[in-house]
Amino acid sequence: MFIRTESLREFIRYYPAVSTIVTIHLLLYLLTVLPIFPNNWFIETFSGVNLYITEGEYWRLLTPTFMHSGFTHMLFNSFSIVLFGPTIEKWLGSFKFFSLYLVCGIAANLGTLFLEPLSYTHVGSSGAIFGLFGFYIAIIMYRKNWISRDNSRIILILLAISILMTFLQPNINVTSHFVGLLSGYIIGALSYFNRKDFNLSISEAAKWASSRKSSFSRQSPVKIIVWGVILLFAVLGFMIQR
Repeated sequence: MFIRTESLREFIRYYPAVSTIVTIHLLLYLLTVLPIFPNNWFIETFSGVNLYITEGEYWRLLTPTFMHSGFTHMLFNSFSIVLFGPTIEKWLGSFKFFSLYLVCGIAANLGTLFLEPLSYTHVGSSGAIFGLFGFYIAIIMYRKNWISRDNSRIILILLAISILMTFLQPNINVTSHFVGLLSGYIIGALSYFNRKDFNLSISEAAKWASSRKSSFSRQSPVKIIVWGVILLFAVLGFMIQR
C-alpha cells in the first residue's frame, strides 16, 4: 500500500495530484533559493503571517501550505505526500484528493490564524499532511473493507510517532497539525460514516484497551517509569512551544 513500485513516468500518470503538489513544492523552493529570482519577495509574500492576513492578504491562508523553510523541510514533507497521498488519490480520484488536501491545509492555516498571536509566521504543508492522516483514521473507522488491518496498524503507529514528534521538535506549528488532523477526520467521517464499521471499531478499541490494561499490570516498574518520562517530555515540549 505504501511501497511505490512505479517508474517516475507511471507515477506521474497514475497520481497527477500528488505529482502536482510535489512539483509546486520544488518550484517554490527553487524560487526562494536560486539567486536569479527575487528570493526574499517570494518568502515575504507567500509565507503565512497572521497580521497580514487580518489586513486582507487572504492568499496567505493557502500559499504557506506549499512553502517551506529549507531543503530538508521541503524534502521531508514531499516524501510524506508521495508515501501517503497516492492511496487516497486512488480512492477519491485526483480532483477530490486535491480538494481534500487544500481544504485541510487552509483549515490548518485558519486554525493558526485564530489560535496563534498576530505576529505568528509559519510555512509548511504539515497541516495538510496531518489532514491526510485524519482522513485515513476516518477510513479505518468507517470503511474497513478499504484498508487491511496491517496497513491500519502502520498508519496508527506512524500517526502516534508524528504526534509525539510534534511536541518534541522545536519550531513546530502544533495548532496547524491538530487542526489539519481534525479537518481530515471530519471530512472523511461526513463522507463515509458507516454505523456497522463504527461500532466494530469501538468494540475493537475496547478489547485492545482491556488487553493493554492487563498487560500493563504485568509490566516492570522500570518500563513504566521510562514511558512516564517520555510522556513528561512530550508535555514539556508542548508547554515550551506555547
